[in-house]
Amino acid sequence: MPTIVDTGMGKVEGFESDGVRVFRGIPFAKPPLGELRFRPPEKPEPWSGVRDATRFGPSAHQPPLMLAALPGFDIGEQSEDCLYLNVYAPAGASKAAPKPVMVWIHGGAFVIGSGAQSIYDARKLARRGDVVVVTINYRLGVFGFLDLGQPELATPNAGLLDQIAALEWVRDHVAEFGGDPRNVTIFGESAGGMSVGTLLGCPSAKGLFHKAVPQSGSCQAVHDHSSAAGVTTAILAGLGLTSPNVRDLREIPAERLMQVQQNVTMQLMLVGGSQLLPFQPVVDGHVLPRHPMDEIREGVAADVALMVGSTRDEWKLFGFMDPQVRQLDADKIAERIQARLPHADGAKIVAGYKANRPDADWTSIWLAIETDRVFRIPAIRLAEAQLAQQRDVFAYLFTWESPGFGGLLGACHAIEIPFVFGCLDLPGAENFVGKGPDAERLVERTMDAWLAFARSGDPSHAALGDWPRYDARRRATMELGAGCGVLDDPCGAERALWDGAL
Repeated sequence: MPTIVDTGMGKVEGFESDGVRVFRGIPFAKPPLGELRFRPPEKPEPWSGVRDATRFGPSAHQPPLMLAALPGFDIGEQSEDCLYLNVYAPAGASKAAPKPVMVWIHGGAFVIGSGAQSIYDARKLARRGDVVVVTINYRLGVFGFLDLGQPELATPNAGLLDQIAALEWVRDHVAEFGGDPRNVTIFGESAGGMSVGTLLGCPSAKGLFHKAVPQSGSCQAVHDHSSAAGVTTAILAGLGLTSPNVRDLREIPAERLMQVQQNVTMQLMLVGGSQLLPFQPVVDGHVLPRHPMDEIREGVAADVALMVGSTRDEWKLFGFMDPQVRQLDADKIAERIQARLPHADGAKIVAGYKANRPDADWTSIWLAIETDRVFRIPAIRLAEAQLAQQRDVFAYLFTWESPGFGGLLGACHAIEIPFVFGCLDLPGAENFVGKGPDAERLVERTMDAWLAFARSGDPSHAALGDWPRYDARRRATMELGAGCGVLDDPCGAERALWDGAL
């Protein structure tokens, strides 16, 4: 059934489905084309008449999906003209009785992903929680996070500024869809979680959201100018250039830039191992005046409630891409740690994990270490930083195990997403997350925790019980898995190994 809303910029016509009004492909910024390539986003032009909002706008340019086995990660049409968002609003939502708003920031290593992916279809979440859900696109890779060293002509944080522009759209227009701009929760996973963490430490995003849920991501994924310059040099070399002439770079076809980006990503991320995320936000002195963690410690997000966590076996999803993972031993693992964290005592960390997991083989030890280095410990550091502001902080550990690949994935990266969105019925989802009464029970408990947090800032609910606040003494963490319950300082001995190292 058609449904029309006047956004204030123009009218959009979406459709109603099972009690939820769906609006797709709403522009929140001008198309970043031509002279706007590499530039901060600009507000869109108003339109006359009624704009069709039944189809998604294009996704950002990106390489082929590296994890194509995951269900619901289809991309669809791609274009530089990609700054669109989608709104899922309960049919009864109105200005007179506004609903909490949840804004989803997709993941994908800052190089892949889209707010239009079917795994992020938010109709079930909006209907179950009586909330308005918004999913967004943002520029990726070279278009979103390339530091050309000429901030007056090109920002290295275009993708981050796109996210802020989408949040400004929510502030200015979500009330027309029945959403409450005074109660906005941002949530996202992986690079989306890292985006949420970075936005917490971004002064220009202050006041645009009131609660934050970084899933499998913190605010550690930022470049300084030196590391960003290394990526830029590699991109320019791939293009046959020696210096970054922004005006010339705007003339290069997007397909050529994507080809070079893919080669550089393979070189830096998968082969060389020197850059886990070649493209990510940059501490540029403007959009990010300092490292986001420093800003958070000093209170830039002091008024934001936080729920943060990770999965138990994050790195098992990526172990398949490491050709040497089966040849590791204690010395080789220690060398890898030293290469990634030169000031850490790699041998001590390896010995600590082996002592805590005496029956584990060296591959499993490495996967556990990388899970903690990249995801779990940064999440804990973010929680600790926000605790300094006497804010409500909640922590979780997702332990539901995937049946995929004969159980080798464990509770891997991205396993919680289908439970957050309630989409276990997606084609192929059964192979990744399984099915049955326990899975359905966890869907309800997970969705209701996220929804309770969005409503009130406290994820506790009847089926899950009391969810204690996180503190530096007890470190209460809610386990979400085949069994749910509060854990005190899970894997605390391993957590302590990273003190002073990360």
